[in-house]
Amino acid sequence: MKNTEVVGSKFIVQTANENHLHYAEQICAEMEESAKKRGTGIAKRSPVYIMEKMVEGKAIIATTDTGEWVGFCYIETWEHGKFVANSGLIVHPDFRNSGMAKAIKMKAFELSRQKYPDAKIIGITTSLPVMKINSDLGYEPVTFSELPADDAFWKGCASCVNYDVLTRTNRKHCLCTGMMYDPEDKKNTASTTNGAEPEKHTWDFLKESSLYERWMRIKQRILLRREERAKKKNAGAVLVH
Repeated sequence: MKNTEVVGSKFIVQTANENHLHYAEQICAEMEESAKKRGTGIAKRSPVYIMEKMVEGKAIIATTDTGEWVGFCYIETWEHGKFVANSGLIVHPDFRNSGMAKAIKMKAFELSRQKYPDAKIIGITTSLPVMKINSDLGYEPVTFSELPADDAFWKGCASCVNYDVLTRTNRKHCLCTGMMYDPEDKKNTASTTNGAEPEKHTWDFLKESSLYERWMRIKQRILLRREERAKKKNAGAVLVH
C-alpha cells in the first residue's frame, strides 16, 4: 500500500502522522457537529485520542494540496486483533459529495488489511452511503452477535442518542446495521472457484437499499412507540407511588 495518494489534482489521502496533529481539534469538533445533525452518533473522541491514532500510524487523513483538512478515519482493534474497525469516518462539509468519503474509506481498508491481514474488518452505521462503500469493498451485513463481545467496543456507542435502544435489547438490535469483511470467507470463495473468476458477494446493495430504507422507517416507528409506552408506564408508576 502506498502511504500517500493524490486523488484528482487537488486532494491528498495518506496515512496520518505527527505532521497532522494540529488537525485533531478540528476533526473532533466536526465529528460532534455531524452527529448532532444526523441525530445519531459517531463515537465521541477526544483530540488526544485522535492524536494517538495519528502517531501510531492507524489513521487516514485527506487534505487539499494547500493544506486544508478534508476528511479523516481511524482504525481500532478488538479481541487481540481478531476484529478491526474502520471508525470515525468524517468529511468536512465543504468537501462532501466529492468522492472523498469513498477514497478515505478505501485507504483505511487497505491500511487495515496491511496491518491485520487475518482480522475481520467490521463496522456499524446508519449511513446508506457508508453502507454502499462497505458493500463495494466486500463487506456483508451481519447480526450484532457476530461483532466483538468486548464491552469496550460497545462503550464506543455510548455517546449516540440511540444507545438506550442498544442496551435495552441486550445489544441485539439498534438503528445501526452491522457489516463485516471476513478474509477467511474470501479465501474460501476463491479456492472453490478452481481458478475461475470469484463470484461477487451475494448482497446486492443497489437492489436492496430501498428495502433497507423502508425497513429503517418501520424500525424507527416501532422504537418510537416503545419509547412512548415506556414513558407512560413510568409516569403511571410515579403517580401510583
